[in-house]
Amino acid sequence: MSLFKDKVLLITGGTGSFGNAVLNRFLKTDIGEIRIFSRDEKKQDDMRHDFQTRMPEVANKIKFYIGDVRNKSTLKYAMKGVDYVFHAAALKQVPSCEFFPMEAVKTNVIGTDNTLDAAIDAGVKCVICLSTDKAAYPINAMGITKAIEEKIAVAKSRLSGDTKICCTRYGNVMCSRGSVIPLWIDQIRKGNPITLTEPKMTRFIMSLEEAVDLVLFAFEHGQNGDILVQKAPACTIQTQAEAVCELFGGKKEDIKVIGIRHGEKMYETLLTKEECAKAEDMGNFYRVPADNRDLNYDKYFKDGDTKRATIDEFNSDNTYRLNLEETKAKIASLEYIQNELNGINNIVK
Repeated sequence: MSLFKDKVLLITGGTGSFGNAVLNRFLKTDIGEIRIFSRDEKKQDDMRHDFQTRMPEVANKIKFYIGDVRNKSTLKYAMKGVDYVFHAAALKQVPSCEFFPMEAVKTNVIGTDNTLDAAIDAGVKCVICLSTDKAAYPINAMGITKAIEEKIAVAKSRLSGDTKICCTRYGNVMCSRGSVIPLWIDQIRKGNPITLTEPKMTRFIMSLEEAVDLVLFAFEHGQNGDILVQKAPACTIQTQAEAVCELFGGKKEDIKVIGIRHGEKMYETLLTKEECAKAEDMGNFYRVPADNRDLNYDKYFKDGDTKRATIDEFNSDNTYRLNLEETKAKIASLEYIQNELNGINNIVK
């Protein structure tokens, strides 16, 4: 018997890469129902037909809800009878959020507030909010709004009653929708040079399956108000591009550097120095507990807290750095890449 036996799980932004990965992982288990909440009826219809074709015996477990996290009333309707929520709805593209920051605020900030309020009101047992390394020391609109999302989640956790609220923070998910590897594959197949922003830029890399693993770890082991981080490896963008070239027959000498885009960093941070001061090492994961002190700061002039953890900032420059062969092996292990190499029609969800 699993933790999800006969339970109802709702995924906001459920037609995206993460929602598809969760369905592939859980649909054939003893889970009772998975609700896909999103605003795009075409993507919902595509997902419906996909799973009816591939998993007809269990596809009836999927229920589709049209709605928008910006609209609390649609969330309240979808939350009825829900046990658990994975909150994945977000605007994630750095450049588009730079040009339309208020749209990022509406989805990433107000949408999170609405989702958590609806979940608490409905008596949901646990909500996991998906965040990003760009929320640590944020310099762009996407990262800033995701940082506020985390602050909202921690603040709500203090008054959430029986609803546990946690955040997961992770780096680049390879071959997710809008990611760079599918673009490079397309460029190679068209005989064009592949484009990269800055060769020395480093990024955490993980698979969709690892992203789901992190959320499940938070679900099972997180405490109310926690931020949980997986100890992901990283590589340079140059190494990643060369690995794709070797896998798909591209010419490494034709790699074209186009410069850093709006709002990009040279490296990303998963744990800040300040968070490291209180982070707990949990093996393959770090846990950052909520700061649950109250607003009565007068007492802290007399009583402080001298305990500090010994780990330093955790970023894509000081984590384990994958070499070319390791990067190629990690990329080649992905189902998406295997399908592409075998000539199977593959749509990035």
